[in-house]
Amino acid sequence: MEILNYNQSYEKNVVELWNKTLIADAVTLHKFRKQILFDDNFDPDLCFVAVENDRLVGFLLATKRKFPYLERGLEPTKGWINVVFVDGDYREKGVGTQLVNKAEEKLKALGVETVILGAYSPNYFFPGIDKESYQAAIHFFDQLGYQAGKESYSMCKDLHDYQISDETQDRLKKAQEAGFSFINFDYSYSLQLLEFLKTEFGGGWKRNALISMQNNTAEDCILLVLDAKQQIVGFCMRMIDGNPMRFGPIGVKDEVRNFGIGGILFDVMQWEMKKRGIYHLYFVSTDAPGRRFYERHGVTAIRTFLDYQKTI
Repeated sequence: MEILNYNQSYEKNVVELWNKTLIADAVTLHKFRKQILFDDNFDPDLCFVAVENDRLVGFLLATKRKFPYLERGLEPTKGWINVVFVDGDYREKGVGTQLVNKAEEKLKALGVETVILGAYSPNYFFPGIDKESYQAAIHFFDQLGYQAGKESYSMCKDLHDYQISDETQDRLKKAQEAGFSFINFDYSYSLQLLEFLKTEFGGGWKRNALISMQNNTAEDCILLVLDAKQQIVGFCMRMIDGNPMRFGPIGVKDEVRNFGIGGILFDVMQWEMKKRGIYHLYFVSTDAPGRRFYERHGVTAIRTFLDYQKTI
């Protein structure tokens, strides 16, 4: 069995094995190319295949930033193992361990001190290890010295029967009387929104909104909350990956959170989605406080992930 650097001759076999092993996260060839090969930081020297007798039996993608990511910069001491999988017929034979060891060796030589599983922004497939779908992976990485951290959650909701409740209508009326307004994005707020997102929530949020503006989808996908002075104090959007059902992010300025703005904004977005014939809402990752917020609005947790990382 050999560990080789990836090249495109393995492309179709990698996707086939991916869909055979990572059944909760199947991908198309197009998605594989878009999120891996066409990522700015893709490096074939950090992407490996395990081959035995010309048969592909394993794959691993690792990442070290070559280009700065917004205000995070190069994050020079961080590296990621984005995804790894092994053919079921070859498990318990050291294939996965050899792939991970190879990746750690290469990352360490590049100055990496901490290896993070999965949660590589902006092109992650999963925010950690799915506790239910990939229990064997948890045992595997535990044995390799990776440490589990916080949980995160994927959640979803059916919107077929959704309507804004009388309670939310009352809260909306009170918020409006207090000077707040809830509006669809207008390009006259472009620069104010980008600065608001950068200051309040960081460059990743700014990037999502900027891409939506560039793609001319912002008026359809972004909602704003304005105060009495017409300043942005809240924001939410959807379709950050091109899927109209994908919700998030959502955020409200600290000083106005006591007005219940976030809950109203989320309910208004659900109504806007239903009006457009979008009958399902989902998002990939939120933390424990986020889960409690969404569960109060009828959203159900469907997957639980564990953060994992290791000092090398």
